Amino acid sequence: MTPRRSTYPYYILFFLSGFPALIYQIVWQRLLFTIYGVNVESVTAIVTAFMLGLGLGSLAGGTLSSRLHLPLLGVFGAIELSIGLFGAVSLSLFHRVGMITAGASAPLTGLLTVGLLLVPTVLMGSTLPLLAAHFIRVTGSVGESVGTLYFVNTWGSAAACVVAAFFGMRVLGQSGSVHAAAVLNGIVGGSALLLQRFSGTRAAARAAESVEGAEHVRYVPPVAFPVGLALAAAAGFVSLAYEIVWYRVYAFATGDAAPAFALLLGAYLGGIALGSLGVREVSRRTLNRPPRLAADVLGALFVWAAVVSFLIAPAVALRLQHTAYPATLLLVAAGAALLGAAFPLVSHVVIDPAAHAGRQLSYVYLANIIGSAAGSFLVGFVLMDIWPLRTISLFLLALAVVPALLLLPRSSGPARRIALAGLAVAAAAGASHTWLYADLYEQLMYKNGKASLERFSHLIETRSGVIAVDEEGTVYGGGEYDGRFNVDLVNDSNVIFRAYVATALHPRPSEVLMVGLSSGSWAQVVANSPDVKHLTIIEINPGYLQLIPQYPAVASLLHNPKVTIVIDDGRRWLLRNPDRMFDLSVMNTRINWRAHASNVLSVEFLELVRRHLAPGGIHYYNTTFSGDALLTGVTVFPYALRVGNFLAVSDSPIPFDRSRWEKMLSRYAIDGKPVLDLHTEADRAALQRLMSLSELSGASVPFDEMMSTEDGGSLRRRLSASRQITDDNMGTEWR
Repeated sequence: MTPRRSTYPYYILFFLSGFPALIYQIVWQRLLFTIYGVNVESVTAIVTAFMLGLGLGSLAGGTLSSRLHLPLLGVFGAIELSIGLFGAVSLSLFHRVGMITAGASAPLTGLLTVGLLLVPTVLMGSTLPLLAAHFIRVTGSVGESVGTLYFVNTWGSAAACVVAAFFGMRVLGQSGSVHAAAVLNGIVGGSALLLQRFSGTRAAARAAESVEGAEHVRYVPPVAFPVGLALAAAAGFVSLAYEIVWYRVYAFATGDAAPAFALLLGAYLGGIALGSLGVREVSRRTLNRPPRLAADVLGALFVWAAVVSFLIAPAVALRLQHTAYPATLLLVAAGAALLGAAFPLVSHVVIDPAAHAGRQLSYVYLANIIGSAAGSFLVGFVLMDIWPLRTISLFLLALAVVPALLLLPRSSGPARRIALAGLAVAAAAGASHTWLYADLYEQLMYKNGKASLERFSHLIETRSGVIAVDEEGTVYGGGEYDGRFNVDLVNDSNVIFRAYVATALHPRPSEVLMVGLSSGSWAQVVANSPDVKHLTIIEINPGYLQLIPQYPAVASLLHNPKVTIVIDDGRRWLLRNPDRMFDLSVMNTRINWRAHASNVLSVEFLELVRRHLAPGGIHYYNTTFSGDALLTGVTVFPYALRVGNFLAVSDSPIPFDRSRWEKMLSRYAIDGKPVLDLHTEADRAALQRLMSLSELSGASVPFDEMMSTEDGGSLRRRLSASRQITDDNMGTEWR
């Protein structure tokens, strides 16, 4: 056998190969979301395509690894070069396919996504069985080989998440990040080929011959191979399901900030890597001992992984009240370490190191991937629409305990006692789940500048996100301010005057499009405009439809014959309906730094909206005080007018006629009640304040002054140093 130290260069290469793989995943997912929408169907299709490719790749790698005379390191190098070549052309390929197929139906979107991702993900999935087969020949230990390889590769992916969050995505953008990943693939692949040529070909052949010709001692696994496949699938299911649970917690806590997902994924992968490293040590110590010891450890591992993972969400919510969220990611890493140790430990227990170990590993790996895909689908697509987070967590706790119960009769000694203690703690935690998860979202909001913990009067959890409403009627979508239930111009608690301005900018806004519903306050104002004949609303989260009927100010919106509400991603809907034209497009955009906000602020999106504007049409949207968003709008369109933090853009001049504005307000009524009663002093004062908007204030007014207007020329001069938002640079999301 080759000394273990000779494997170190290859471990370094496998560490580096994990780096570009994760960069590709982040960028490709982001790009496909831009093309096919950020709705649940697209997310499911993309995740499923990744998992399917990895699973098929594991089978291919296992088949190749069973050929003893094949230079496995050379094959690995060729695969890395192939991944790099695909990565180098991937963005161009995805864009071209997207131009042809954008707006496709959900089934077709799934097929297209699989087609685009199948080749690179199959190549990625094949590398672990290939290298594992080689190193099992070298070390004679499945657990040590798989544990170490899984550790170094996953650790590389975890490092990529951190680099992407703090450097890659914010500095290089999508194209720069992918090109850097392709270069790294080239370095890894070329290095592997050189190492194979100068140090490995003959030695590998001799090692293969010695394994082939050696007397084979029959390996009797303490756990049957089919049972091992089921355990690997269960580990993958619970692991990915809990990742979705944890992401919901961090998304709500951070207001869905883009770096939060990358950092969470980095902590998750880092924990899995550490768990794999632990398996490596256990495997080394038990190499010459009966394999039952490792099986005993497996039962205890499952139950304690279940307990720790179940407690992470409430623990994070408690800690976030006293510390910044990155510090709490150590909790995620701890849970992931226990979950991540299951796969290599199962492999060590059930695989015979001297009988086509690579092929056997490919089956275990495939089972783990199938379980992971099932976990993400069932929890993210199904359960989050019918159960609250605490019930989902309880279900996962019970599910993860089942393998521990099945393994308990096979265990003995200290491992059995540890497993029994874990089962007792799991039972106590499950019985206390209502208390542990009580006020979870309130605690997450408490850290967001709240003076004291207060209960939400409404909480809606769907697979599209979490909507919370406090006792004052403030709406929080995904943990960030999303409006209020108010249409009152006099007591204007949500700056609703901007909605009234919308229909005053166009002389006859008959057909109106609104992207985003939220509280329904904006939609209620626009739908009741005397000039509007039809309002089409695109909203991605159906949970708002459950809230609106409970608030009298907006309840009638759902029964207004002029209103049509479509549940879909706004960009996706526009692509799927190229013939729909509108006089006015209104969009109360989410805050510019939140994840995917640039999808509706970029140059590409504004060009898409332009194709849906009738002659003289206006697009009126919230820039949330972003200089980049303002500059982008006034660069794409020749005519522009800023109203507070909103920007109206058009290919035609935008008249803001004072007399028409006053007449419109005087006859504006919602549910038959005038919005202004000019017989009262407060309403007359409100009218005069609103009339001042028709006079351009210019740049001399502070930028964050809501009651001000500014023309496009002034904006261009003032914001010349800002940066245009594109799909590639993603605006301020990562900055």
